[in-house]
Amino acid sequence: MKRVFAVTVIVFVLLMDVNLARGSHDYGDALMKAILFFEGQRSGFLPQDQRMTWRANSGLGDGWTYKADLVGGYYDAGDNVKFGFPMAFTTTMLAWSIVEFGNMMPPNELRNAMVALRWATDYLLKTVSEPNRIFVQVGDPISDHNCWERPEDMDTARTVYAVDAPEPASDVAGETTAALAASSLVFWATDPGYAETLLRNAYITFQYADKYRGAYSDNANVKYGACPYYCDFDGGYLDELLWGAAWLRRATKDDNYLNYLQTNGKTLSADDKIYEFGWENKHAGLNVLVSKEVFEGNVDSLESYKASADSFMCTLIPETPSSSVEYSPGGLLYKPGGSNLQHATSISFLELVYANYLDHTSQSLTCGNVVVSAQTLRQHAKRQLDYILGDNPMGLSYMVGYSNYYPQRIHHRGSSSPSIKDHPQFISCQEGSIYFNSTGPNPNVLVGAIVGGPGKDDVYVDDRSDPGRSEPTTYINAPFVGVLAYFAASPN
Repeated sequence: MKRVFAVTVIVFVLLMDVNLARGSHDYGDALMKAILFFEGQRSGFLPQDQRMTWRANSGLGDGWTYKADLVGGYYDAGDNVKFGFPMAFTTTMLAWSIVEFGNMMPPNELRNAMVALRWATDYLLKTVSEPNRIFVQVGDPISDHNCWERPEDMDTARTVYAVDAPEPASDVAGETTAALAASSLVFWATDPGYAETLLRNAYITFQYADKYRGAYSDNANVKYGACPYYCDFDGGYLDELLWGAAWLRRATKDDNYLNYLQTNGKTLSADDKIYEFGWENKHAGLNVLVSKEVFEGNVDSLESYKASADSFMCTLIPETPSSSVEYSPGGLLYKPGGSNLQHATSISFLELVYANYLDHTSQSLTCGNVVVSAQTLRQHAKRQLDYILGDNPMGLSYMVGYSNYYPQRIHHRGSSSPSIKDHPQFISCQEGSIYFNSTGPNPNVLVGAIVGGPGKDDVYVDDRSDPGRSEPTTYINAPFVGVLAYFAASPN
């Protein structure tokens, strides 16, 4: 995804007894850090209470070419582009984490999580503020990826990518619908006016998504900005439409969205896609979310969603006859492609949500001849959590700043370059290469960042030029907030 620079490869050799660290995790500390990470990804005017103090204002002119205010939001990973598709998914998952597990968070961390969420929703509202137009990206990825430049200095093109009716953007618009609707549930109690604004915009955005059907990356004016980074590789957008409708149903209780799920869900084929969940593919998360209606006895006609959710859970448990997910020798859930920990965090989150649904209705799963209880799902999720925090063959925490052993050379421009607070002089595009090529640790610790993680063999190389393993992303962290909130309150 990113331009590759020459770099000396440094492999972690950790001289410690891994077993001594097992079972001794401070989930509350990890939760605090997982939320803090989002402050390091902020774009725009930073507030006075900014805790990640090595960061400063950036992207203050975003949107000017359209005479629009697109200041704010998050950089998705280690670059300086604001990709709308993964940012919206990040927002949905951060909101869902709070909806399901916010009552288990300490009050101060619940507040911090809501602040992180609002930083995203304030920006998403800007992206849908003009009639029949959706802003889907800010920043030219080619020029950005050819530079190693901290966000405070970036002088690359801040190209604005917009989709105007009748051009389609069902995937981004559907995910943005989900993000706004899910977030409205978070803010109803503390700021009902803001929650109403979120819900009203979710409804309008869904109308655009459904009326002008198609993938946003099919648009010629967007394709070469979104691809090959966050375009719709599978060519599908119906999952985002159903995902948006499901969250509108959850937020409004409107039966029209149930009818939409019933009618349109029939066109989803029962193929391998139902076993995926991430920024591009919503199938497994959609099935888990909609299954709540069936668990509560509201709508039997949505049973097919629950059946798919059951099937998905059965594939995760190695002891079941339908087990189909690969695991590394050390026990990490593994799916081909880069940034593997995005799968471990998002799927663990779904397991915990589904376990709650099972518990609340005193049910369990039957996977062939194996009965899978809610506790089984929770223990499986906990093994993934503990692996990420250090219970792995390398004894390495894949969360930066957690424990004494974590990645030091993450693929992140701001973290690897000197802070503008310490080095106020401008660092140009090519001048930044020296920091990329440095064999030293990053000078700024991006606390709470979860990197892409090890390969199928459990080996992690601390290599800044390997973004598939060393780059953190917001959509790895967002579902992990919910996972950590659960186990911080219920560690066993």
